[in-house]
Amino acid sequence: MDRISIRGGHPLSGEIPIGGAKNATLPLMTAGMLTDERLTLSNVPRLADIDTMAALLSQHGIAVEPVDAEGRTLSIGGRITSTEAPYDIVRKMRASVLVLGPLLARTGEARVSLPGGCAIGTRPVDLHLKALEQMGAVIDLDGGYINARLAPGRTRLSGARIVFPFVSVGATENALMAASLAEGQTVLVNAAREPEIGDLAACLTAMGARISGIGTDKLEIAGVARLHAASHSVVPDRIETGTYACAAAITGGRVYLRGGRLEHLGAVVRILREAGVEITEDAHGLDVRRLNGLHGVDVMTEPYPGFPTDMQAQFMALMSVAEGAAMVTETIFENRFMHVPELARMGARVNVHGASAIVRGVPALSGAPVMATDLRASVSLVLAGLAARGETVINRVYHLDRGYEALERKLAACGARVERQAG
Repeated sequence: MDRISIRGGHPLSGEIPIGGAKNATLPLMTAGMLTDERLTLSNVPRLADIDTMAALLSQHGIAVEPVDAEGRTLSIGGRITSTEAPYDIVRKMRASVLVLGPLLARTGEARVSLPGGCAIGTRPVDLHLKALEQMGAVIDLDGGYINARLAPGRTRLSGARIVFPFVSVGATENALMAASLAEGQTVLVNAAREPEIGDLAACLTAMGARISGIGTDKLEIAGVARLHAASHSVVPDRIETGTYACAAAITGGRVYLRGGRLEHLGAVVRILREAGVEITEDAHGLDVRRLNGLHGVDVMTEPYPGFPTDMQAQFMALMSVAEGAAMVTETIFENRFMHVPELARMGARVNVHGASAIVRGVPALSGAPVMATDLRASVSLVLAGLAARGETVINRVYHLDRGYEALERKLAACGARVERQAG
């Protein structure tokens, strides 16, 4: 099993290209199931999760074919030949549940395994199922599978007013795709506002969907009978942007993040600036550097535009070497402090109290062997290793490959002493 070795203490300096957003690409790929024609996606990141989704779509009869030599442009399309999403594929990635809405909308039935992914807590699909039930689906759970079909007498899903009791990105995406082909108007209230939702809505609009309220928490969709071919460029990855901004800050360096967009970072920009990080934007990206020392700042994870749960682990690593103390409160997932014991092995002072962690900054971290537990925890250990004295060896880095493309190469190009070692 591969591992990553880092010799810390070297400020980053240089340019890092920001790739397309994984969390936007995955639902966009499933949107290709909504039409018999071809959907062409560009600015696609080369990640393990993209390969997993391509394998799942292939299982349904949908071909995912690279258009360019690097595989950054994909052509997606074909006739749906199977409505079952099997456990062996779905268990690898939670986003697999996003085939449920498109399958129901196109074929009137679906059998989808309950999803897997990172072990960061229970992430129920209840809101997905309730939304589809309101649109006329009959759903039951049996043997670890979601069995869904149209109610008797129906030939299409029907528009509905769906009020989400709390914000769910995945449920918003599934309902949005299903509603695009439903009969009548659907209103999604308390919809997620993440940039990835807006990106999906923009792609669906290019395919012929009629959506209003994009970027707000109230989406209105007038269903159409069919969607058509379209081309769409995936939005830049805001989590990758935030992660490398933290990398520049934790090492006391300066990095230009080509392709990064300030408007997509939400509360991350404000929090980093309060911590002593300077972030400026030009037409092509973001310039990030640490001004002087880092200062402890309290943060609470919230739905967009609040501070994202996918940046919590990285920010905790940053706070571990800041002056003073910081309280980090996790409100999205109940089991997302698994990186804390590993950071403690490197000398971080973190005390967990329920959903909050108190981080008391130390002058320096020390390199140590550590183990990655999930995607964002993995990269938080990379950040800690960049700042630590001595060598840090991170084991189980396959998590990283799910969400960060060429991480070692991008960091090494900016002066980091980092290399991947085959296990």
